[in-house]
Amino acid sequence: MTRRQSVTLLLSLILLPLESVTAEDHQKAVSLEVTVPVRLQYLVYTPPGYEADDLRERKWPLLLFLHGAGERGDDIELVKFHGPPKLIDQGQPFPFVVVSPQCPKDRWWEPIELMALLDEIEANYRIDADRIYVTGLSMGGFGTWELAAYAPDRFAAIVPICGGGEEFWMKRITHVPTWIIHGGQDSGVLPERSQELYDELQDRGGNVRLTIAPQTGHLVWTSFYDNPELYGWLLQQKRKAREAGDP
Repeated sequence: MTRRQSVTLLLSLILLPLESVTAEDHQKAVSLEVTVPVRLQYLVYTPPGYEADDLRERKWPLLLFLHGAGERGDDIELVKFHGPPKLIDQGQPFPFVVVSPQCPKDRWWEPIELMALLDEIEANYRIDADRIYVTGLSMGGFGTWELAAYAPDRFAAIVPICGGGEEFWMKRITHVPTWIIHGGQDSGVLPERSQELYDELQDRGGNVRLTIAPQTGHLVWTSFYDNPELYGWLLQQKRKAREAGDP
């Protein structure tokens, strides 16, 4: 079952007091608490059997899908153009709860907003917290990298497709199984963006694999999201704790 939903979440941001100061410093400690509304609309899909009476206690894996720049806006139907939402709309079943938010127009994916959405989903659906996966294409590939680095202890695996990010993020996600996918002929986001992050993760001993489709351009995600091997690989992964001393 697929539903269209929207959510308004309130995030409280707190600036903690500074250390005590004296009058001679001409400054004083203050604290600031700001409530920020987060408004996202999203598609949510529940797999076959989710509503079955004999499976009421079952926890389900969650797949968070992040679309590309072309699907931003306020028309949720745009989110169905690519990836899992497209396949679900065509009738393909998935073994996950699939959540596909829509990024507002002229914005980029914000990790703090996506974390609030995940909190909302976990509070209202029967989710296995050790099997939460993230994938995204193009802008969503960038968002996948950034979200994993922002919350490295939350995810069981990630699949960034034709994305990129910062090399220093990699030190936070060496324990997260990662499958990087890119088109070798991609001129929109050069495959070197994925290669450099793969190399960095490899050098740090990360659990990472890289697939470069040599004859494919930016739309490399079409064939990979239609490949059962991708979802089978995800389901084999469970959340791992970072080792002591990791950043």
